[in-house]
Amino acid sequence: MIKLHGFALSNYYNKVKFALLEFGIPFEEVSVQPSQDETFLEHSPLGKVPFIVTEQGSLCESQAIIEYLAAAYPDKAIFSRDPWEAAKERELMTFVDVHLELTARNLYKQAFFGGTITDATKGRTEKLLIHHIRGFRRLASFTPYLRGERFSVADVAGFVSLPLVGMATQAIYGRDFLLDVGIDWKPYVKALNARPAAQRVTDDRKAYMDAQKKK
Repeated sequence: MIKLHGFALSNYYNKVKFALLEFGIPFEEVSVQPSQDETFLEHSPLGKVPFIVTEQGSLCESQAIIEYLAAAYPDKAIFSRDPWEAAKERELMTFVDVHLELTARNLYKQAFFGGTITDATKGRTEKLLIHHIRGFRRLASFTPYLRGERFSVADVAGFVSLPLVGMATQAIYGRDFLLDVGIDWKPYVKALNARPAAQRVTDDRKAYMDAQKKK
């Protein structure tokens, strides 16, 4: 049994969780927060979530976990069986994770957590994000999914991270950079939420947030 460690507010935790649920892979959730405790670092060397624990050992980084799942459960066809389509799915996931979300993460301190970021950070991030989002728009079709009419594993990444990019840019710059290039991510997320796995991720995230507010 795979044990998935993390917490329901983490988009990368939810990326892995969505994949596990969507493709019917049994797993157990273990609620943990990022930590620099030495025992935690034995599983996740940077003290981040998510990570999984298997009979073979521990594995961190969401994309590495997805790749492991695809190799360990070939019957699930997590990536397309067509090599070109599988490569295009990986390409989209790289754009979402690295070029969009990781860049937008520079804004989260002020956008979501009440902190302050410098004008230099805002300016640098704005230039990078606009450039990266324009590139992403050339790849993603949104008809209605990232690769077209068929749901793919690339949508696991899109579902959990595109809203963060849109909301963060709206909060910091007063406009949604995704909408600026014609990416209306709200209908996309709504369509994905019709899938039971996505709805479970959404419900668990909301429950986590409600519990934190009560504390």
